[in-house]
Amino acid sequence: MQFKALIALALAAVAIAVPTGGGGGGSPTPIPPSQCNTGPIQCCNSVQAAGAPAVSALFALLGIVIQDVNIPVGVTCSPISVIGVPGNSCSTQAMCCENNTFNGIVAIGCTPVNLNL
Repeated sequence: MQFKALIALALAAVAIAVPTGGGGGGSPTPIPPSQCNTGPIQCCNSVQAAGAPAVSALFALLGIVIQDVNIPVGVTCSPISVIGVPGNSCSTQAMCCENNTFNGIVAIGCTPVNLNL
């Protein structure tokens, strides 16, 4: 139970302390939804470089080791199951992520998705 509270506090800190946008030298060009072949498109509350201080702290809590600190990481993500179906929209950042195995807490290797294509 205490671990869940710690994760919740860490996520709140990331959401407050980390502005949205891709880290590093500018955001990558958004891709159409049809080009995301790594699983469902994710709706992420924020996206930062893996080396951002708040994201690094979250990785430390979760025991995740990342070699490239410039990899875009989505924070607090949830899958968008079917594009174009009412109720399946994303008001924050739609992302196509390579590694979504952390129950939505973080998604690693993300590329923005243009849902209007």
